[in-house]
Amino acid sequence: MIVGVPKEIKNNENRVAVTPAGVTEFVKRGHTVYVQKSAGEGSGFADESYEKAGAILLDSIEEVYAKAEMIVKVKEPIEPEYKLIREGQLVFTYFHFASSEALTQAMIEQKGVCLAYETVEKADGSLPLLIPMSEVAGRMAVQEGAKYLEKPVGGRGILLGGVPGVMPANVLIIGGGVVGTQAAKMAAGLGANVTIMDVNLSRLRYLADIMPANVRTMMSNEYNIREAVKTADLVIGAVLIPGAKAPKLITRDMLKTMRPGAVVVDVAVDQGGCIETCTPTTHENPTFVIDGVLHYCVANMPGAVPYTSTLALTNATLPYALRLADLGWREACLRSNELKLGLNVVHGKVVYKAVAEAFNLPYVPVEEVL
Repeated sequence: MIVGVPKEIKNNENRVAVTPAGVTEFVKRGHTVYVQKSAGEGSGFADESYEKAGAILLDSIEEVYAKAEMIVKVKEPIEPEYKLIREGQLVFTYFHFASSEALTQAMIEQKGVCLAYETVEKADGSLPLLIPMSEVAGRMAVQEGAKYLEKPVGGRGILLGGVPGVMPANVLIIGGGVVGTQAAKMAAGLGANVTIMDVNLSRLRYLADIMPANVRTMMSNEYNIREAVKTADLVIGAVLIPGAKAPKLITRDMLKTMRPGAVVVDVAVDQGGCIETCTPTTHENPTFVIDGVLHYCVANMPGAVPYTSTLALTNATLPYALRLADLGWREACLRSNELKLGLNVVHGKVVYKAVAEAFNLPYVPVEEVL
């Protein structure tokens, strides 16, 4: 198969979808890999490394899309890329369709085969291609939140862990999945008072067992959230419904009860966000203030630590990408239910139910396109 690796063009997105080590694996199996020049530089991988691994370097993103049968990316295509996708071309990347009707409509019109990292799902319900970036984002959420609690950047001027004689900050984490768990570990390690909420009592029992003493668990419901935000210095939204829009759990009226200079970090923003006032921001302009509360809503948080993120992501994605290249997308999806669940839009048809429901689009069972 001919594999294309374009340079990411989303604002401040420095990750790359395939490392030189990954190119070596494709080439060993007889595949051709085209990599756009400088695609790996943001992650610390020079063009020479790709050439030594057997990749063919191309000057432009247009050339990569034109030659490749399978495009492997990190982030969803943005508007300049829409028309580059050909009918029947496989695009393997994060899509997060439910947060963007424009992207969904564009992929329907282009009639490509859109296989989304975030909905590849194992039999136990885990999301193997989302987990590594959720781990990074959960840890970064606390790191960024701690930074923006500083007074010079608009925060309350509170040190997350406090000091002897001074109380630490209160951190509220909504969602006890991978993001929430990693965020709680980081916040607890820095010495904050941490409350983590979830709707799953079994998950809360597990978290209560593994977390240190400065982490408390609480059932997630509107009353508890409404009360907890009043005293929270940092709120982290860590809610995920696979492939679907995140529910709005913190409303505008709740925001008005928060302390001036408090910070909210919505990690769910790439799925529409779980904080009503959050809209996607970039690493270039990451924050805004509403009702005295500082919002950090960067949709590609792991892009700020591209070396770590690229290695973590490609460790997870490469085995799936190799399977797609070896077998072709259709045969690979017929043999692997994990990959089949990754199909979102195929030949102009929406085959992932949560995406169809998000925009009231016709839904076609995936079996009909295989």
